[in-house]
Amino acid sequence: MSTIQTQTIHTGKSPDVEPKLSTVVEFTGGLEMLFSDQRRHPLTIPVTNKEGKPFTIADLIEHLCNHTMKDTRKELFVLQDHLRPGILVLINDADWELEGEEAYEIKEGDNILFVSTLHGG
Repeated sequence: MSTIQTQTIHTGKSPDVEPKLSTVVEFTGGLEMLFSDQRRHPLTIPVTNKEGKPFTIADLIEHLCNHTMKDTRKELFVLQDHLRPGILVLINDADWELEGEEAYEIKEGDNILFVSTLHGG
């Protein structure tokens, strides 16, 4: 039996004052192996990033690389601080290209799915 843990992102502000929102991040197509072989990651994140702007997918990708990813092969997920080509992202079952890609501002209850289309052969 596996236990799903909720991870909280800290930005250095007081946790008692800082508003939070809940989201779920999922990985498929082999990406889950980079994230402790866990497909689903419920997260509690701040409403704003370090600059005080709304927390975006770009902020989430940075956090996932720095705090959630346990595998050392970061280059399988990002290249030059952007999501690697060949990884599809669905935000609430919609292609992220329709939602603004990395600029999308995460909202309460969002489900973000990363799907690798990269396969060896």
